[in-house]
Amino acid sequence: MFLPTARTLPYRETTVIQSRNHRTDGLILIDRSASRSFTRLWALAAVALLISATHAAEPEPTPLVDQQHCMFCHTDNAAFLAPSFQQISDRYRNVPNAAAMLEHKLRVGGPAHWGDMAMPSPGERGGPLSAQDAHTLVLWVLSH
Repeated sequence: MFLPTARTLPYRETTVIQSRNHRTDGLILIDRSASRSFTRLWALAAVALLISATHAAEPEPTPLVDQQHCMFCHTDNAAFLAPSFQQISDRYRNVPNAAAMLEHKLRVGGPAHWGDMAMPSPGERGGPLSAQDAHTLVLWVLSH
């Protein structure tokens, strides 16, 4: 009975396995560096997928967006009458306490601090907004 034997070639990460294989005349080369690279590539892809999943955009709270008439002034990614949600997210993503400031701005309105357009008061937008609803909207905007 013939059992395959393996030996490592010097100066190379290749292993030769000798076996009875008529297509390779008894030698099978396994390039371990390619195998390691492929494994590293899959590991990197898995990490990237996990990171993107944790930073995935919040689902749009459509009823709140419609009720508060957000799209009358804002768009997802282009400035219109007011900054886009993407611009707001880019500006405030890493600012400490930005979420609380934005939630307050949503709940009471306020003077312009970004261009000439002030944030309308809740009465001008669609009615009062609860703290939870303001928090939901801010999380969604900051996820852009």
